Amino acid sequence: MRIVALAGGIGGARFLRGLKEAVAPGDEITVIGNTGDDIHLFGLKVCPDLDTVMYTLGGGIHEEQGWGRADETWSVKEEMKAYGVGPDWFGLGDRDFATHIVRTQMISAGYPLSAVTEALCHRWQPGVRLIPMSDDRVETHVRITDEQGSRAVHFQEYWVRLHAEVAAEAIVPVGADTAKPAPGVLEAIAEADVILFPPSNPVVSVGTILAVPGIRRAVADAAAPVVGLSPIIGGAPVRGMADKVLAAVGVEAEAGAVARHYGSDLLDGWLVDTADESAVAAVEEAGIRCRAVPLLMTDVPATAAMARAALQLAAEVRG
Repeated sequence: MRIVALAGGIGGARFLRGLKEAVAPGDEITVIGNTGDDIHLFGLKVCPDLDTVMYTLGGGIHEEQGWGRADETWSVKEEMKAYGVGPDWFGLGDRDFATHIVRTQMISAGYPLSAVTEALCHRWQPGVRLIPMSDDRVETHVRITDEQGSRAVHFQEYWVRLHAEVAAEAIVPVGADTAKPAPGVLEAIAEADVILFPPSNPVVSVGTILAVPGIRRAVADAAAPVVGLSPIIGGAPVRGMADKVLAAVGVEAEAGAVARHYGSDLLDGWLVDTADESAVAAVEEAGIRCRAVPLLMTDVPATAAMARAALQLAAEVRG
């Protein structure tokens, strides 16, 4: 079986770890990773979501944080601060710096991001094929109004420096409208037996991937069943700030509302948590098969059970 997952960072990576446990030997998993969170810092190209997937599945992630490297040190960051070079609100550890240096060197030498990602994965052996959504530069920006007036800030600044404490007025995936899917993206979707939307942020993770011209249409036209898992449980995101960015696009932070936001043209099936079982009927009325199952990723076995439920729902939809 060929499985394609559209994934963001922490939530997507942790789900994928469970998915790997749930699939049968010989099944192939292709991950189309969000690059809208990418940012250039200290002259380096940083790809937070791609790296989180790579580190998590490759055994190098800082488990408590869910991002960054395990056993990290911070000498370079401290030296940059001593020189007065910013930004100081975004933490890059010494081990993490090495990844970004290698990536930036390869891109400067003319390699596209997809080829660079494949090369980096040779070290980590994540057990999936990881493809960035695009080789082109796409950056998600958030429009806010604060003491400096109305302005747009990079998503990383909104989340890491501002802690999403300012209302998000609009989400703009800058560059997405002219970007092209990376090599292999459309082919993987067309050849998939199952397409999954992990419990990643539906606006700035999965939504940004779908904003790249051609990807949403490929998913909608795919012969494979498309099943998503709600990142909202009991009216709140499990982690992160999906509620803040959902509000910016006029969507209630509610499991059924997120399914309807994706729409029946994309989704064939949707999993909600047992706490949101009351949402099942409305989702099914919207033309999307829906089931309520436990969706808290408390450990790998619990996450694997979620993944198996998603694959089972896909099988039901396929008939």
